[in-house]
Amino acid sequence: MKDKFKILVAGGDMRQVYCAERLSSVFDTSVKGFSADILPENTKVSDSDENSLYDFLVLPVPPLDENGMITAPCEKINPAEIHSLLKPDAVIFAGKADKRLEDTFKGKEIIDYMEREELSLKNAVPTAEGAVEIALNELPVTLNGLKVLIVGLGRIGTALAEILKGFGADITASVRNAKGTAKARILGIKSVCTNKMDTDYKLVFNTVPELIFDSELLNRFHDETLFIDLASKPGGIDFDSASVLGKKVVWALGIPGKTAPVTSGEFIAETVIGILTERGVLNE
Repeated sequence: MKDKFKILVAGGDMRQVYCAERLSSVFDTSVKGFSADILPENTKVSDSDENSLYDFLVLPVPPLDENGMITAPCEKINPAEIHSLLKPDAVIFAGKADKRLEDTFKGKEIIDYMEREELSLKNAVPTAEGAVEIALNELPVTLNGLKVLIVGLGRIGTALAEILKGFGADITASVRNAKGTAKARILGIKSVCTNKMDTDYKLVFNTVPELIFDSELLNRFHDETLFIDLASKPGGIDFDSASVLGKKVVWALGIPGKTAPVTSGEFIAETVIGILTERGVLNE
């Protein structure tokens, strides 16, 4: 299979390095934008070959910066350079792909691996672990016995609840419906309706990507309360109001890539392999 398909991993951070390393077990894998000393020892991954044409391309999260370039540790990569290395029917994998990427690689099929449920499920654990690490570093007290509020019991909220139970935290989940209440009960934690939540918490994790904590609600919390927002843009906290009110807020975006790049990169690679296996391109 390695001799049949060539895959190029271009740009990104250390996640993409370990993504490439995992992909090298299946593909003839090359990278662009990384110096040799960044790559793992005894790697099968090679630098991009200007004389090769690649079947697949893996881009980072997000794929383009504000200037339309692909960022990498060693250089800013012009997408035109990459375009010339792709076969006419090449498939592009990227995280948080947008219209700019579609316009940049016109005519190419683009698959957003961040939209895959299996990747979201896998990333929930390193995200939750990283969030707890932030809390441990920021708080002057232990998590044991601490009153903690988790807003939202999706993948990340559930993973958070399981980890915090191990610390002996006093956990309440802010939920919006009976399903959330039932889920909290199954997890063995308390629950409260989001629009009726009290504010007697020293630590708040938000996982909902819509405004929950406006100026009025923030003002009702203790000044020493730590807010950790794990939601994607626009987040769930009015950050300007939080600053004016002197509230301590950490907007923790992209945690898996920062705290667990090896695991996160392997997850991306496994998602790419899974997609191509589903399509019959690869054998299981």
